[in-house]
Amino acid sequence: MKIIGIIGGMGPAATCDLYQKITDLTDAKSDQDHIHIIIDSNTNIPDRTAAILHGGTDPVPELVKSAKLLQDDGADFLIMPCNTAHYFKDKITEQVDIPLVSIIESTADALLAKGVKKAGLLATDGTVQSGVYKNVFDKKGIELVYPDEEDQKVVMSLIYDFVKKGIFDPEKLPTDKTKAIVKKLQDEGCQSIILGCTELPIAFKALGMYDMCTDATLELAKAAVRFAGAPLKED
Repeated sequence: MKIIGIIGGMGPAATCDLYQKITDLTDAKSDQDHIHIIIDSNTNIPDRTAAILHGGTDPVPELVKSAKLLQDDGADFLIMPCNTAHYFKDKITEQVDIPLVSIIESTADALLAKGVKKAGLLATDGTVQSGVYKNVFDKKGIELVYPDEEDQKVVMSLIYDFVKKGIFDPEKLPTDKTKAIVKKLQDEGCQSIILGCTELPIAFKALGMYDMCTDATLELAKAAVRFAGAPLKED
């Protein structure tokens, strides 16, 4: 099997979530049946949304540093549990000799396989405004719908003020506001709601809303298992 290299730390909880999903999805009967995975939880990588939209520190040097470290340690391909970081995908891959399996491509392909033609996207401002999802989904023929300005603030708060700060108590999370956002997107005809930030699956599980959405992290985990050549458990 191929060795997976994970550019992690964006954030640490999301990195753990991806690793757990890969482990759970691998049809293994022993330790030796699992995939060799190398993780660099590089918490020095600057905030991606701040860099894209607000002139923040460029994350590319640290992203490339992690990519090279993983390649040098034996990784055969890379994955990143951060949707926004895929804005810098080409700048990373041009510095290494191994491929990077895209969370966005993996999610689009999964929705296509289910016949989804219209989906709502919950993600960071950086992911939404940079068009990293739109560019891929337009080519796949999937229409994207986004929360309005006020609802997007709630999504950003859920990511930055709660999950990234380690707050997972459903009684403290903005449950009602989040449910209202999902309902609005469904009322607009969205066949699926994409959890397009790797912190969101963690929050949505705490909120009891996970099963109604498409988890981009889960789709990346499936793609990584397949790309590594390991047997994938049946859904």
